Amino acid sequence: MNLIRIAVAAATLLASGAAFAVGPEPKTPEEAAGKQVFTHCAACHSLDSSKNAFGPSLYNVVGRKAGSVPRFEYSDAIKASGITWTEDNLRKWIADNEKLVPGTRMRHIAITDKAEQDYLIAFLKSLKQ
Repeated sequence: MNLIRIAVAAATLLASGAAFAVGPEPKTPEEAAGKQVFTHCAACHSLDSSKNAFGPSLYNVVGRKAGSVPRFEYSDAIKASGITWTEDNLRKWIADNEKLVPGTRMRHIAITDKAEQDYLIAFLKSLKQ
């Protein structure tokens, strides 16, 4: 049942175009490649610092405490995790979020290729003030 809700929410966001916030123009080839990898995330995550989508905004995520974006209802597991989104924790999350934070509600396609992880993290690092 939860997967059906996730699929409906993602389809709604896709249809509205809200999930495809453009974000900053990449400054390096790594950031550009990461922006392309981000298309896997864009169905649920906003790049707008003031808007959450089905998932929380990923603007300024690197260095942020997990579960701290205002106006987003996180799972108890994320709120209790005590982690900060360091590059290392982001890599673990991207590869297997359930292993990093058992009980999280987020479902995603794991990105296990190290180069794709590097690119995505480079792009996420560019999303800051």
